[in-house]
Amino acid sequence: MWAPTLIAALVTLGYTRASDNKFPDGFLMGCGTASYQVEGAWNEDGKGENIWDHMFHEHPEYGTNGDNGDVACDSYHKYKEDVQMLKALNVDVYRFSISWPRILPTGDVDIINQPGIDYYNKLINELLDNGIQPMVTMYHWDLPQALQYIGGWTNGLMADYFVEYARVLFENFGDRVKWWITFNEPAMVVKGYASKDRAPSQPAPGVGDYLAAHTLLRAHGRVYRLYHQQYRAAQNGSVGISLDVQGSAPLTNSTEDVVAADRYQQFEAGHFAHPIFSQEGDYPAIMRQRVDANSKREGRPRSRLPIFTPEEVKYIRGAADFFGLNHYWTDFVTDEVNATSPSKAGDTGATAVRNGLHSWGFRNILNWIVNEYPGYSIFVTENGVETSTGLNDIDRIQYYKEYLTELQQAVNIDKVPVIGYIAWSLMDNLEWTEGFTRKFGLYEVDFNSPNRTRTAKDSAAFMAKIFLSKKVPEDDGCLS
Repeated sequence: MWAPTLIAALVTLGYTRASDNKFPDGFLMGCGTASYQVEGAWNEDGKGENIWDHMFHEHPEYGTNGDNGDVACDSYHKYKEDVQMLKALNVDVYRFSISWPRILPTGDVDIINQPGIDYYNKLINELLDNGIQPMVTMYHWDLPQALQYIGGWTNGLMADYFVEYARVLFENFGDRVKWWITFNEPAMVVKGYASKDRAPSQPAPGVGDYLAAHTLLRAHGRVYRLYHQQYRAAQNGSVGISLDVQGSAPLTNSTEDVVAADRYQQFEAGHFAHPIFSQEGDYPAIMRQRVDANSKREGRPRSRLPIFTPEEVKYIRGAADFFGLNHYWTDFVTDEVNATSPSKAGDTGATAVRNGLHSWGFRNILNWIVNEYPGYSIFVTENGVETSTGLNDIDRIQYYKEYLTELQQAVNIDKVPVIGYIAWSLMDNLEWTEGFTRKFGLYEVDFNSPNRTRTAKDSAAFMAKIFLSKKVPEDDGCLS
């Protein structure tokens, strides 16, 4: 990764802005949402309880202002209005997630909820009727609570349940859905097994999160192979995974911080990317070395980091048609530990002491990915910023202008194979434990209105022009 102090040197070496500010032909652009954050209708039409429903109902104090997803943006009832908002934005693609318990209330195929299938069929058809491609995330954090009662993602059998859930999705929607994402930000999913304030609120740091991650990776690999073997020939779609990879720059130019920044990235991004996208597969060597050593020092008979069988390494390695990237900011990392043991942070031995909105970090991380994991196209599946400026969100406009300019430099100059971009998000929604206080949307939502009235922000008009022209306006300033 590149430290800020190196930017001037890189410019001298040819790291300059392209004169052509247009994305390549065929480049896809759109917006995204997630089921629990926007749908509402938490117990309507046969939907089962999910782990966020359960946590917020049992512990409203874990959220902000008692906010939860019971109604959220009411997209379950207002999906046609959502599609018209997307059409006004000139999007090519809409990324949304399917609620597992809305399809399978118990998490298993003993009960298949037809109203849930009907809802997503209507949404998909409405998108296609308006010239918008659906991009479906199978799992955006809302596990059926029925499966959490048997251990959730720490139970290795959850991979079997996920495969059967995926099969239902392919059978019902695969004729029209050509973009599939198995998991959104698995690194965030497993935090629910390391801390109490993320569902399912099962704090077992340094143990539960590693077990859950191991199951997620196995589940992803199996679903990818299922699609390749049984559905790809007829449905002709692509399957990937969305990983949150922020920039990782050393806090200082010291050797210790430079090494720590790389180690931090291996633990954060490499934990999930290395088993899938590296040529050798399996967990990063530095991760295996440090967790094994710490586990031994703690007097444990086995490593807290589970071990893949040779067969598992093989079927997980290469199990993706594209690298889904969620990127928001850049972390500045130093060589120190501010964490108790056992924990992933303690194993990492590096700490992100601050982060910031540095658009150059976006271009850097795109180059890091293509160098670290060559041979894969990249689809930016989330990028955006929260603001508190209401409808006149000039700061969001500035953020998108700068980050999209850096994206174009990565594509046009560096030749990074980025094939698409998703802005996060279509509208303000429930930001998990932060409730309705954090605003990422291009559209404002009035959460005090029973109609959940949507109103376009200034950034919506700005992004609509970019989505239509595939061009970014000339840069006139810099957040970083």
